[in-house]
Amino acid sequence: MITRRQLWGLVALTLMWGVNWPMMKLSLREMTPLYFRAVTMTCGTLWLYLFFRWRGVRMLPQGAEWRSVVTLGLPNVLGWHTMAVLGVKELASGRAAILGFTMPIWTVLISVLFLGERLTRRVAFAAVAVAITVGLLISHELTTISGRPIGIVWMELAALSWAIGTLMMRRARLTLPIEALTVWMMALASLCLWLIAALAEPWPSWQFSATMWATLGYAVLINYGFAQIIWFGLARDLPPATSAMSVMAVPLTGTLSATVITGEWPHWQDYVAVVFVMAAIAAVLLPPRYLRKTA
Repeated sequence: MITRRQLWGLVALTLMWGVNWPMMKLSLREMTPLYFRAVTMTCGTLWLYLFFRWRGVRMLPQGAEWRSVVTLGLPNVLGWHTMAVLGVKELASGRAAILGFTMPIWTVLISVLFLGERLTRRVAFAAVAVAITVGLLISHELTTISGRPIGIVWMELAALSWAIGTLMMRRARLTLPIEALTVWMMALASLCLWLIAALAEPWPSWQFSATMWATLGYAVLINYGFAQIIWFGLARDLPPATSAMSVMAVPLTGTLSATVITGEWPHWQDYVAVVFVMAAIAAVLLPPRYLRKTA
């Protein structure tokens, strides 16, 4: 049974992750995407390092643990965060959240296609649901004057990167605490982002509005800070069905909160896409016994 404290933590985490999508879109009105990621991830890394060190976690990798930081950090952090922010730049934030959270389905499909896992009816259903989702959103982007189908490409590449990183994480034999691994993966990604941003984007003016500073604070303190801390506290103890329900709620939260935060009104394609993504996530993440009980 999930405790009341875990329930409130899960609700807070879902809201933090969901609201982060329109908050990120708001930030990109005044700052270029790669510098935004570099700044917020660097500050978030320092925040988490100090917190986990204060909690007594062993933070310094040793020997071959540095190899895990590099090999797991490239797809899990650098790939996902870089391509996702480029996707958000081009798309409505709720739409980006929907596409980003196709990651669990890609994880399962890659396992079936390349790692010899069995293709089940649930996996087949999830694949069809994701195809319908992407098709719906591509069709709308292509039929609008200001459509940005390239954003869909960025978001699906981000989801694939995240999925590959997840599979690598599952197969890795880790001796470094996951908190320390996350911090050092973020540090590596931050360094790479500063270099890429310096080559690709103009230096920011740093003359931002109060709203912009607030969104930067949200990204550092909430998205990279409290949300990560809550997740590490919950991940070891939550039942799989509960974790899946939280993941399912994030794209819905992102889509609905975007109306208030950025003034982006979802179209019917977005609402239908949310339903299909939530169904696909349920198919691949919820245990079969849980699905039978709720049927």
